[in-house]
Amino acid sequence: MLDYISAIILGVVEGFTEFLPISSTGHLILVNQFITFDKSFTLLFDIVIQLGAILAVVVFFWKRLWPFTLRHGSGQALQNKPGQTPLKVNKDILNIWFKAVVGILPAVILGALFASKIEEELFNPWTVAITLFIGGIIILYIENSHSADPGRAKINTISELSFKTAFFIGLIQCLSMIPGTSRAGATIIGAMVLGASRVVATEFSFFLAIPTMIAASTWSLIKYRAILDLGQIIILGVGFFVSFVVALAVIKFLINYVQKNNFKIFGYYRIILGLIIIAYFLFI
Repeated sequence: MLDYISAIILGVVEGFTEFLPISSTGHLILVNQFITFDKSFTLLFDIVIQLGAILAVVVFFWKRLWPFTLRHGSGQALQNKPGQTPLKVNKDILNIWFKAVVGILPAVILGALFASKIEEELFNPWTVAITLFIGGIIILYIENSHSADPGRAKINTISELSFKTAFFIGLIQCLSMIPGTSRAGATIIGAMVLGASRVVATEFSFFLAIPTMIAASTWSLIKYRAILDLGQIIILGVGFFVSFVVALAVIKFLINYVQKNNFKIFGYYRIILGLIIIAYFLFI
C-alpha cells in the first residue's frame, strides 16, 4: 500500500512541475530523499511518469499537432482522381514538428556525450538547490528587463519562429541537463530573450517537450531496462496515470496564466525553495 501512495505522490510532483519553470527533475531528486523505491526501479519509475506528462501535451494540443485530415468528400471525389491520397497534410503543423526536431538536436548530441557524467556528478540536492536559486534570479532579471515586455516581442506566433531561433532555443534547453535548471524554464525564458512573446515561448516549450522527453526517456529506458513483476507494473501504471492527469490540468492552467501574467512568482518560489534546501542540508 505504501508503494502505491509513493507512486501517487511522485506522479503528482512530476505532473505539477514538468511544464512549470521550477524543474521536475530537481523536485523528484528532492522528494526521492524521503520517498523512493529501490534504486533501479526509482530511475525507471521517474522515466515512465515523464511519459505520462508527454501524453498530456499530445492530448491537450492534439488538433494543433496532428497534421493529417481526411479530404472533404474523399469517398466519391477520389474515385475520379486515381492515385490521390485521401489524407490532407497541414504544412503549418508539419513545420511545428520540423522546428521541434531542429530544437532537440543540440540536446541529443550533448546528451549522448555528457548525460551519464552529469547524472553521476550533479544529480544531488546541493546542485538542485544552487540551480533553483540561480535560475530564480535569472527569471526575475529577465522579467524585469525590456526583453520580457510584450510590446517588444518580435515573434508573436509559432509560424514566425524561424528554424534558426528554434535551434538556439534548443541550445539553451541543454542547460536543463543540470538538475534544478528546468527544461521548461530554460526554453521559455530562452525563447523570450530571443524575441518570442511569453505565449509563443510557452507554447513552443510544450511542443519541444514531446521529442525531447521521448528521446531522453527512450535513452533512459534502454539504459535502465529491467524485468518487472506484476506489482511493479501496476505501480508504474499508477504513477503514469496520476502524472498524466495532473500535467493535463497544469498545461491548461499555464496556457491561461501566461495570457495576462509573468513568471516572477516562479522566480521567487525557486529562490525561496533553494534557500530552504541549503539551510536544511546545512543544519540536519
